[in-house]
Amino acid sequence: MSWSCLAKWNIPRVWEGKEEESEEEPKLKYERLSNGVTEILQKDAASCMTVHDKFLALGTHYGKVYLLDVQGNITQKFDVSPVKINQVSLDESGEHMGVCAEDGKVQVFGLYSGEEFHETFDCPIKIIAVHPHFVRSSCKQFVTGGKKLLLFERSWMSRWKSSVLHEGEGNIRSVKWRGHLIAWANNMGVKIFDITSKQRITNVPRDDISLRPDMYPCSLCWKDNVTLIIGWGTSVKICSVKERHASEMRDLPSRYVEIVSQFETEFYISGLAPLCDQLVVLSYVKEVSEKTEREYCARPRLDIIQPLSETCEEISSDALTVRGFQENECRDYHLEYSEGESLFYIVSPRDVVVAKERDQDDHIDWLLEKKKYEEALMAAEISQKNIKRHKILDIGLAYINHLVARGEYDIAARKCQKILGKNAALWEYEVYKFKEIGQLKAISPYLPRGDPVLKPLIYEMILHEFLESDYEGFATLIREWPGDLYNNSVIVQAVRDHLKKDSQNRTLLKTLAELYTYDKNYGNALEIYLTLRHKDVFQLIHKHNLFSSIKDKIVLLMDFDSEKAVDMLLDNEDKISIKKVVEELEDRPELQHVYLHKLFKRDHHKGQRYHEKQISLYAEFDRPNLLPFLRDSIHCPLEKALEICQQRNFVEETVYLLSRMGNSRSALKMIMEELHDVDKAIEFAKEQDDAELWEDLILYSIDKPPFITGLLNNIGTHVDPILLIHRIKEGMEIPNLRDSLVKILQDYNLQILLREGCKKILVADSLSLLKKMHRTQMKGILVDEENICESCLSPILPSDAAKPFSMVVFHCRHMFHKECLPVPSMTSPAQFCNICSAKHRGPGSAILEMKK
Repeated sequence: MSWSCLAKWNIPRVWEGKEEESEEEPKLKYERLSNGVTEILQKDAASCMTVHDKFLALGTHYGKVYLLDVQGNITQKFDVSPVKINQVSLDESGEHMGVCAEDGKVQVFGLYSGEEFHETFDCPIKIIAVHPHFVRSSCKQFVTGGKKLLLFERSWMSRWKSSVLHEGEGNIRSVKWRGHLIAWANNMGVKIFDITSKQRITNVPRDDISLRPDMYPCSLCWKDNVTLIIGWGTSVKICSVKERHASEMRDLPSRYVEIVSQFETEFYISGLAPLCDQLVVLSYVKEVSEKTEREYCARPRLDIIQPLSETCEEISSDALTVRGFQENECRDYHLEYSEGESLFYIVSPRDVVVAKERDQDDHIDWLLEKKKYEEALMAAEISQKNIKRHKILDIGLAYINHLVARGEYDIAARKCQKILGKNAALWEYEVYKFKEIGQLKAISPYLPRGDPVLKPLIYEMILHEFLESDYEGFATLIREWPGDLYNNSVIVQAVRDHLKKDSQNRTLLKTLAELYTYDKNYGNALEIYLTLRHKDVFQLIHKHNLFSSIKDKIVLLMDFDSEKAVDMLLDNEDKISIKKVVEELEDRPELQHVYLHKLFKRDHHKGQRYHEKQISLYAEFDRPNLLPFLRDSIHCPLEKALEICQQRNFVEETVYLLSRMGNSRSALKMIMEELHDVDKAIEFAKEQDDAELWEDLILYSIDKPPFITGLLNNIGTHVDPILLIHRIKEGMEIPNLRDSLVKILQDYNLQILLREGCKKILVADSLSLLKKMHRTQMKGILVDEENICESCLSPILPSDAAKPFSMVVFHCRHMFHKECLPVPSMTSPAQFCNICSAKHRGPGSAILEMKK
């Protein structure tokens, strides 16, 4: 069955009140049942219908019963009566059918077997219901209803017997059989009968007794085996059949009914059906004409409602244009449903409409109709395995077109990445569309650059667009796009043409350099980078090994960034020699100094041939580093350095050079006379540790009180302060003399304390070590057959233990036969190990002499 949109079915959807402006999606879709049904209803009118999962059974006013497939095609026809068929009933297997007619005829027969029941009653039979499991031999039962409700059962001899279940309350107009429970409605209310216990378990009275039961019949529907839904007039009741507790039974039925929900509706109910936990309600509507002020029959409504305990919530409401609705009454409409597929059949005398829950395809249709393309695309992606009529790509393309039409070019271009994916042909088509509307710039950031790769013409077209109007954007694309996407020579020529108009444009020059790099024309690229003083010049040189090209451009590189240039040159000495660099920088001594200084920092010996030159360079451009250079270099000529320092009056450097050349007295004199810095002089004297220097320092300072103070404060640990104090002239005023003398005494006391402390530590350590040695020497030493005499190399123990022997074991664990040792002299009776004495390990004295 094809489920097209509502407009195609020619069944107008009427939204009433606020619903006309609502953006809420409908819950159901509709289709008119056609084919054979159309043919039938042109000559006849539908009176009733029942639905099976496999087929439909339609009864007519002319006494015919048609079996139809789900498309409405006629598969079988039965002529039952010349008058109206009131009801058709099927068992769950779909193999047996019961039919009753207005003339009292009742037939129950097998559709695929010969078994039949025929009976004609003397009154119209309004309802019939066969046992749901009629196919079973134990369930050959059915009920009919006219003025009374009769139960027919087949006995063991295949005879049918009947019994009255209820009578006396008017015509039976509705019946539904589910499991072991039969529900029916008469003029007074609804009853439920338990076929197993043969007991009636409830009576639900009719609410509005003012309505004629023949014009506004009761609608019954079993939601499951224990839940009955009753619709009568404008009232809906949901009843639950429950088991009674054993203690409550007494003479009562084993089951009872509880009304779990009850509410009123706006219109008269013509049919009910369950939909999950909701209800589908077919309503008969009467409205008042504004012109004539008369009541007229309006379109029937199909509502989905959510039952609550005492009210309900409307989920959706559709007014349907069925054929002949102006002439229909409430009793002319019926609602049948197929539980397996959630199909709902709205039956009227001249029309049969099928309602079905909307699927994902219908949901997408609605979203597209409302121009909610992004939601439609998302829904299609989530349910791509379930959708049948839509394709994700088609929805995506429609979305792109919609965005373009609204002028949202950037969003449309961004969506192309996700929607077009790897489809190169679609990408190219969309690019041309964007070109037609002058929006190539919008799509450029999102073009594929790898998989897929579009035709070079596409990329060139976009680059030309930027080159004409946006140099920065053009440069960005050249940086971001791989060079193999387009014809590089074409773009290079285009850039050069533009540079003819604006030769100093840095953006175009930089971009041209990048294009030359892609084309491996590194020489031209390097020249542009150097002209622009661009930071990427060093990266270009390293990456493409362009050192041969920069030998004559070293000065340019140094002028641009001396630090990076020097680091690069020093890291690649094998490609550009130190000699070459120094020669190139000959006319730029300040740059030469930077290079040689960094070379010296890396290795004190590599540039030794230039150390003499560096003395002048340091003196000229970097005096703070001259003294460290003189200290660290062992290759610079000291005489040359001394000459330069003396010419420039560099006192500290001259002092260092004089001291290094051995002329410490001249160096000290220079400190005293030139620098007048007693602390530096004292420090210098300490470094040289020469008594004559101290004497010269004292002699120079003896008539200078501030110098004397400095000496008194600092020489206490190097020279005896008495030598200085004795030479101080009487009456000379010396600043802070008292403090200096106190400091001398404190330093002396500190030295005494340190000596005493060290002495105590030494004594304690000596005593501890002596005790440790004594404990060690007191330990025994194992002597066995494996030990040998270190002199004669024979076993230390005799093979015959009975023989007498004598041996000596030293603390060093060397062992000797006594007779193998030299006889000790009278002047030195102590014996020592010959081996340890010979190796100057310190002689070990004998610790054990054994005799036997």
